[in-house]
Amino acid sequence: MRPSTNLLINLIPIAAMNQFTPDHRVMLDQSGYCLFENFMPSPLLNDLRSRVAELYDLEGDAAGSEFKTEPGAKRLANCVDKGEVFQRCIQMPVMLDAVAAVLGAEFKLSSLNVRTALPFPESGTESGNEGQPLHCDMGATPDQRGYWVCNVVWMMDDFTIDNGPTRAVPGTHKLGRLPDTRKHADEVLITGKAGTICVMNAHLWHGGAANLTLKSRTALHSFFCRRDKPQQQYQKQLLRPATQAALSPALRHLLALDDAHNDAVSANVAVRSGFMK
Repeated sequence: MRPSTNLLINLIPIAAMNQFTPDHRVMLDQSGYCLFENFMPSPLLNDLRSRVAELYDLEGDAAGSEFKTEPGAKRLANCVDKGEVFQRCIQMPVMLDAVAAVLGAEFKLSSLNVRTALPFPESGTESGNEGQPLHCDMGATPDQRGYWVCNVVWMMDDFTIDNGPTRAVPGTHKLGRLPDTRKHADEVLITGKAGTICVMNAHLWHGGAANLTLKSRTALHSFFCRRDKPQQQYQKQLLRPATQAALSPALRHLLALDDAHNDAVSANVAVRSGFMK
């Protein structure tokens, strides 16, 4: 039988899923990730699905070109610039509290992307997806100040054991090094119903599993970093002036739009991924 979500999640009462509880904090510390079930209310989930479908239609083959393309997957990038629904997601307080538990109080949005895992060729489709290798986001290892990357996976579809869920090796965020193998005997599959979010210490060894079904599987990824580090996607450069002018002070701070240090460290950094070259 293939492994399922880490059993520590069973310690967290369902009623507490939309609060950042001490049990969530323990999971983040020990396993490197935690789940919030039913986190997205139905209107938000529906709005996300509708806007993502619209953007895939509008952008066509250019979808995700602001970042990088990935074999076996479709992507959207620069999502803060592409709809109010995305801006709603990155401001949700409980999610931000969990991110702060990994990075400390001083952090910023590094990138906001959508990834759709396409079906595996053995399922009878033409598009191939062998899944992602184990990696740490941005190829990052903790520094003298500690952890500096954190990713939040917004499950827009059910994550099942067969449709390309996130796989991870619990506890590896504490090793302080990058993975040296594509698979690991201790990896688990992180599954959940649509509307769930997974907050992950992005130093954790993880990757997207192969989608073995006939249907695509989509998630939004809100990636955060410590404020002294470069953004994966330089938000000030990507966002249109009209978008920037309409943002609240809180969002401008989260995006580091008025941060001279961020300009210095992010403006000339090449796009970086943990595994895409």
